[in-house]
Amino acid sequence: MADIDPGTLLPNDRMRQQALDGEVTQIHRGQQYADEGDTFELDGATFEVVEVADRTLGDMTDADAQAEGARDLDHYKQILERAHDHFEWDDTSEIVLHRFERQN
Repeated sequence: MADIDPGTLLPNDRMRQQALDGEVTQIHRGQQYADEGDTFELDGATFEVVEVADRTLGDMTDADAQAEGARDLDHYKQILERAHDHFEWDDTSEIVLHRFERQN
């Protein structure tokens, strides 16, 4: 278990605020950035990474997209396309789920 920088998992202020508000409870990244049991702090609130799992983009569901602050999977895809130059959705692309819970 380690104390990690919140920016490692949540790459922008909007996502960090959404985590504080309970609107974001997980994030998928292109590689593993944390281990289960790692913690991070946002404005005095402690969060614990409770699940880390290998997945593919094709595994993503509307529920996953909503847990990352999007309306649904189509909206999530649009967010990724805007955030990453030359991004193309490929169901076989490997990603890593990082799910976290607020501890206080």
